[in-house]
Amino acid sequence: MTLPTLDASYFSQLTLNTPLTATVLSGTPNRTEVTSGGKRVALLTHGARTVVLPGPERTFTENKQSFEDLFKRTLPDTTLPVADRSYWGSSPGGGSWSTLGPNDTDYSVVPNSGIINLTTDFASRHATLRDGEITDFDVQSVAHFDKVPTGQACSYALSFGYQDTSNNYRARLSFLTTGAVELRIEKEVADAVSALGTTSAVTLATGVPAGTDWTIRVRREGTRIQAKAWRTLSSEPDSWTFDVTDSKFGKGRVGLRALANDGCTNLPVKLVVSKFKVTESTWATPPSVTHSDWVRVLPEPFDGTWTPELEKTIRGWAGSTAPDVLAYAAMFLADAPQVVSGSGPAKDKQVLGKAHYGYLDPQGYLYEGADFHEYMGIGWTFPDGYTGPSSQQVGNLDCSGYTRMVYGYHMGVPMAKATDTSHTRLPRKSRDMVDYAPGARIDRTDGTNPPAAALLQPGDLLFFNADSSDDHPTVTVDHVGIYLGKDAAGQRRFLSSRKTNNGPTMADIGGASLLDGTGTYATKLHTVHRV
Repeated sequence: MTLPTLDASYFSQLTLNTPLTATVLSGTPNRTEVTSGGKRVALLTHGARTVVLPGPERTFTENKQSFEDLFKRTLPDTTLPVADRSYWGSSPGGGSWSTLGPNDTDYSVVPNSGIINLTTDFASRHATLRDGEITDFDVQSVAHFDKVPTGQACSYALSFGYQDTSNNYRARLSFLTTGAVELRIEKEVADAVSALGTTSAVTLATGVPAGTDWTIRVRREGTRIQAKAWRTLSSEPDSWTFDVTDSKFGKGRVGLRALANDGCTNLPVKLVVSKFKVTESTWATPPSVTHSDWVRVLPEPFDGTWTPELEKTIRGWAGSTAPDVLAYAAMFLADAPQVVSGSGPAKDKQVLGKAHYGYLDPQGYLYEGADFHEYMGIGWTFPDGYTGPSSQQVGNLDCSGYTRMVYGYHMGVPMAKATDTSHTRLPRKSRDMVDYAPGARIDRTDGTNPPAAALLQPGDLLFFNADSSDDHPTVTVDHVGIYLGKDAAGQRRFLSSRKTNNGPTMADIGGASLLDGTGTYATKLHTVHRV
């Protein structure tokens, strides 16, 4: 989140008329607009605590986060029907893997290793991350073959700018029958492969035994492409083996390719991948939301009565740049700095900073269950009971835990340990929040179409029926997010903590964070609620 360059006016109280004018607007639920000199000062909703006020313009944005996939899972899950099996699953924070050609069963994951099984010669196998918007990046992979090939070579490549199997860049290591290892950097366009640079191949080593891990690293900045490779147990070379320029593919996926050349005679040969790491990367067009709405929370729901005490509160908020709901929500995105509490029950614990979603189960899926207090690593006493800390969930927030961290812990809305049907506290789970969260209902699906949400405003809670594989088939809501505002393309964008992204996001890994279009969240929006 960024603000324009600060100036003195940000720190001086706004001059407002006395008294302010309060007018009830048409629509359901009832809302009261507060104005000064004909300009809006605040918008209050009857029955809700959240208030929207104009303030300095802000820009919220998010870029591709760094991540590392160490393949700590076992796939495919053979208990699932074949059509539902995932063969490489999801990388923690990088999105899900797509595996192509020639057979699904050529791909698997055992703890600490992604396997590509070369069972036929001259048939490429591709494993790419389903994120085609990556432009600049710094990526490396670590892998080895279990055999020195005979007859003809085998190769493994770090692919990038990947459009499809016939159009991509790659930095490719060839493992020759002599034990020699060569590095190439190539471009494939409509199945035609050409070398980039003045040298087609550089020999990096000879007499390399089977099972020797090799690291490939590629860095791209604009049209500049740099690549190098080395034995993983040795030191990384200081210089790049290839330093070239090319502009054919401006953006695309990153991933891996494996191939046994035509004539390889000792198949099957396995490529064993132990690491795929993205240390830096950017999207071609990062999601961006710019507006001047600030969302604050009253100590009690607004009952429709405009009082001198309430006017005093609104005057104190006018023009304030103290953190609000949206600022706190943004403080858990990728690259958010760590903030440690100096007092209270969370003293010396992290209360702000990049959050993950949860820890991994044996299949590499992220467990739900990370509430706000577990992010901080402490237990918490609620009116309906005590919940202890979880050492496995420190730094994690699931979707409802993220909502409770923002609205509950930081903004002071009461919370419950479990369901709580009193409409005075935020329940623990989204499926209970949708009916029992305190505040006002803004809109709900008619059972067929997503709600129009004509009165939607920043800070509203969004509830989705998004997961067709939910463990509770009778549950109509399984995900909750916080509405942020319209992005640069005029589409309504929200924040939520998600498994595929491995934490809070306003971006589009694992489904576009949009209420417009034909994506999962646009079509599965169920309820809009104002706290």
